[in-house]
Amino acid sequence: MSSNPRGDAAERNSTSPHGSNFAGRVGWGSSPAVVVVDLVRAYTEPGGPFFLDGQQDGVLAATVELVAAARAATVPVVWTVVQYAADLSDGGFFAAKVPALACFAEGADGGWGELALAPAADDALLVKQHASAFAGTSLAGTLRARGIDTVVVAGVSTSGCVRATATDALAAGFRPVVVAEACGDRSAPLHENNLADLDAKYADVVGLAEALTHLGGR
Repeated sequence: MSSNPRGDAAERNSTSPHGSNFAGRVGWGSSPAVVVVDLVRAYTEPGGPFFLDGQQDGVLAATVELVAAARAATVPVVWTVVQYAADLSDGGFFAAKVPALACFAEGADGGWGELALAPAADDALLVKQHASAFAGTSLAGTLRARGIDTVVVAGVSTSGCVRATATDALAAGFRPVVVAEACGDRSAPLHENNLADLDAKYADVVGLAEALTHLGGR
């Protein structure tokens, strides 16, 4: 939970809305990768269709620190973006459910799909069409081929693509670790509630300091 990202199990369980039968730990494995989910201008710049409205600066600053630590430790970094055909024919029902996703269609005005931070030359870029970075992509196979066992998740939004990516990471056999300060949503309660739910059932939610310590300790 983001309100207690570094707390012990007893404290997490005592504050979890799900009760004491939840919030166990999957822990850190020996070979992590950082996946930065959809941190693009649509979320970080005023006027963007998914603008975070106040959370963007903190998310960007935390992600810069997280990615820098990963690179220093030679931990792979994967950036994801959403891209659709001009007619949204590859968007399926996701694009129908969220019409604002049309901002990521080929040729759309605004450049909202551009990354808000610049990847390094040896970072990977993954294009996706659904919420999860694993859905319909080669991400799981690519990570397994590199011996990755832990997926450290940052990006946006906490209630959407971050949550879906962490949940699918767990289902795919990876240890999902969500870095609280490096994620954001369109309101603080939405962000906090989804972090709490993730921490209870699908991932370990940790503070930035813990993530930096684990990455640096390698």
